[in-house]
Order: sequence, then structure tokens, then C-alpha cells
Amino acid sequence: MSDETTKTEYVSYLDHQGKYKGIFAWIFTLDHKRIGLLYLYAIMVLFFVGALMGLLMRIELIAPGETIMKAQTYNGVFTVHGIIMIFMVVIPGLSVIFGNFFLPILIGAKDVAFPKLNRFSWWIYITGCILAILSQVLKDGPPDTGWSFYAPYSTLTSTNVIMATFAAFVLGFSSILTGLNFIVTIHQMRAPGMKFMHMPLFSWAIYATAWTQLLATPIIGITLLMLIAERMFGIGFFNPDLGGDPVLFQHLFWIYSHPAVYIMILPALGVITEIIPTFCQKKIYGYKAIAFSSIAIAGVGFLVWGHHMFTSGMSDQARWFFSLLTFLVAVPSAIKVFNWLATMYKGSIDLKPPFLYSLAFIFLFTIGGTTGLLQGAVATNVQIHDTSFVVAHFHYIIFGGMGFAFFGAIHYWLPKMYGRMYNMKRATIAWGINFVGFNLLYFPQFILGFQGMPRRYFDYLPQFQTGQVISTIGGFVLISGLILMVYNLVQGVHHGEIAPANPWHGSTLEWQIPSPPSLENFDEAPVIKENPYDYE
Repeated sequence: MSDETTKTEYVSYLDHQGKYKGIFAWIFTLDHKRIGLLYLYAIMVLFFVGALMGLLMRIELIAPGETIMKAQTYNGVFTVHGIIMIFMVVIPGLSVIFGNFFLPILIGAKDVAFPKLNRFSWWIYITGCILAILSQVLKDGPPDTGWSFYAPYSTLTSTNVIMATFAAFVLGFSSILTGLNFIVTIHQMRAPGMKFMHMPLFSWAIYATAWTQLLATPIIGITLLMLIAERMFGIGFFNPDLGGDPVLFQHLFWIYSHPAVYIMILPALGVITEIIPTFCQKKIYGYKAIAFSSIAIAGVGFLVWGHHMFTSGMSDQARWFFSLLTFLVAVPSAIKVFNWLATMYKGSIDLKPPFLYSLAFIFLFTIGGTTGLLQGAVATNVQIHDTSFVVAHFHYIIFGGMGFAFFGAIHYWLPKMYGRMYNMKRATIAWGINFVGFNLLYFPQFILGFQGMPRRYFDYLPQFQTGQVISTIGGFVLISGLILMVYNLVQGVHHGEIAPANPWHGSTLEWQIPSPPSLENFDEAPVIKENPYDYE
């Protein structure tokens, strides 16, 4: 269809009611696009709740001693902040929102392979979120273990650990079912003529992510059930007093949680790989290298969990082995960065907000990856383990990576999702504020970590106050940028100009249909006779 086609000429998924009306038309929908939006709305609300808790922690740390909360309250706040951000926002994040919305369209399908299972996955996700929220308000008080639930403290504390861990267990089921659905969709639902080497690279990223979800998530599910069983029945899995081994918990937790980092970041890498060629008006450099690097990251990511445990007493042989693998897993990520930069070379670059967020992503992700290599070296790791340096590295990878890729994705695909444009000038200003605020917030924590500031501490020595003040100021700057960004996007959805079908001159299938898409995406199934994306 042409760019002049408007949503009044066909039935849009935004207007379709079907069997149910009003809110029930959304809750009981089988449309993959609406389910993607349901995830978007839930995750954005949870993101701002988690961000508010992060800001409260920064206010507390602006000066030594008690500022706005007591030590036990601080422990609860950073635990809840971590649970929300990791299990409810970052791990599902890009995959469930943009994977649900765009994966079928990108491969020329009308929906995912199992629409009812897709809806059920969202219901399970919401159930897990409700259980997690209940864990914060029940009589025993919010858990204070940190989001990692490290034993043996998590088996001994009197706070409400069981409900929180069960919530994470339920959220894991949603992740497994979503991954299974995406794998079958990619294998069985591609348009006629679309071979694997014809798929857009975001689809490759979702494919690698889905396998990681399917294979890694059961490990954390079993681990959390073991923790619950120990607390309820006194079975000695992890508590040394009962004959258990707390290091076993660390192994089981990180065997899942390091692959979970790639569940978070692989879709982000896929988003950036879609945005850069579009705004450079060039074919992507090294299509196969980027596609296979996604699979390599997912595969090698299963083998490097031990670098989280260099100080746990493991043997020297295990240390150098995990250190070597840690350096190897950086290679496929570096391939992607090289190919992105090569794609920009001599491109007709258009500095629109999605591309600006992509540039910010590359800068922040590179800092996060480089500092990750510092921690992959055993000698350095021993010195900076459990310091603010780790906090900074983690947020540069997860927030600077997944977060900024998410912002780029929503600015890139919002015109397609809603059929409306947002204010470009306001979006660019918000990008600048977010970029400056992020670096003000987290970069000082690298320095604080080198100086010896422990992470997760409620109080600190006066010598660390300058860095903490700068970091807190950065928190306020970042929050203001996020508020401006969301305001601009909401204004665009409700009052923006009507979006053409292809505002960015993209080449993938979603830009060949109207904005917003019709109920079944395509009037007739596209037939792919050759590589439609002109990749190398």
C-alpha cells in the first residue's frame, strides 16, 4: 500500500473490537500487536516505579548517615528496585513488546504460531507482577536480600522472601512460553520464499533470545523452588547449618542469570541493527556475521557464569578457564559494533531521534563491555568485586544497553504502532538530557568503586561524598529527561500528525504496510522471491 493510505480505509487493530468490548477486548485479545502493547503499558508503569525507588536510594546516599530512610528500609528499597527492574522490566522488555508486535510482521506472518499461548503468557506475566507487589506489602515486610536472593541469608531472614521468589518463578514461566512461541513462529510462519538468511536481523536476535529463554529459565525456576522448600520445610540445600552449600546457590543462580543478561541485551542489539541501516540509507555491512554473532553470544553466554564467583573460593584452574571464556564472549559483540560502524561509513546519515539513541547505545555499551573485560580479568576482579564499579558496569550494560535501545525502538516504531508522529525537536532534547543524566549518574560510580566504595551500603565514609553527590544530581537530570521523553511520546500518540506508512524510508516488511497495521497485518501473504532487504 502507498504512504497515502490511512487507517480509515481498513480495519486497524487499534479499532477492532471483535467478540469483546472495551477493556475486555484487550484483556482477551489474541492479536499479537495488542498483546505487545499490553506488555508495553505494564512495563512502562513498572519502569517508572523502579526508577522512583532508584531515585530515593540516590537521595539517601547524597550524604553520609541517615538522610530519608533507615538502613532496613534502604535494604528493602534496593531489593524491590532490583526485582522490578530485572524480572519485570529488563528481562521481558524488548522481547515481549517489540518481539510480539513486529516479529510476525517482519517475517510476513499474520500472527504468532500460538496466539492463545501468547495471551496466556501475558496473563502469567501480570500474575507474577501482582505476586511480586504483594510480597512488598504483606506483614513480614519486603524482602531485603537483594534481587539475587543470595543464600544463606535468604534462607534465614524473617522478611517475605517466599512470595518474592515465587513471583520470580511465575514470571519465568511467562518467559519460557514466550520463547517457545517465538521459536515455532520463526520456524513455521515465515512468508513463502523467506529463508533464514532473508530474515531481518531483529528476527535473528529474537530467535537467539528465545532459545536462551527456553533453555536457561528452568534452571532459575528449580533454584527458587529449592530455596522455597528450604525455608518452608528445612531441607538443607543451601544453609550450611542444615548440611547445605551456599556456593551451590551461586552456581545455580548465575548459570541462569548470566544467560539472562543476553536475554536482556540480544533484542537490543537487534533493534540497533535495524535502526542504523535505515538512517544511513545503506545495506547492513556483514549480514551473516551479525546473524551468527547473535547465536554465538547466546551459546557462549551459557559458559561464563563463573566470572561472577572469582572470590567464592573456586580453584585457580576454574578461574582462568572462566576468565578466558569471558574474553571470548566479547568477540561476537565486538563484531556487531564493527559492522554498525562500517555500515555508517559513507552513509547518508539522518540524525533523527532513533539514530541518536543508537549512537548513545554504541557509546554506552562499549563502556559497559570494556569495563566488563576488566572484571573478566581475575586480578582486577578481586579488587573491584562488590564495589560501586560493578554497579556502574551493570547499569552501563543493562540501562545504557537495553534501556537506550528500548528508547530508540519506541521512537523508531511508534509511528508504525499508532499511525502518529511525535515532536522531533522535543524528542532530541529529551535524548540529550537522558544521555547527560545517565553518565552523570553512573560514571562517578566507576571512580567510587576504584576508591573502595562498597555497593549496596546504606552509609559510607565522608571521602566518598563528592562522587555520591554528582551521581545523585545525575539521577534527577535523568528522571527529568525520561519524563520529557514519555510526555512527548504520549502527546504524539494522541495529537501527533498522521504518520505515513514509511516515514524513515525503511526496507523491511513492516514499512510496506499501512500505519498502524491492519488486523491481520497483510491483505495477502507476501511472497519473497529474493532477498528483499538487499543485505550483503
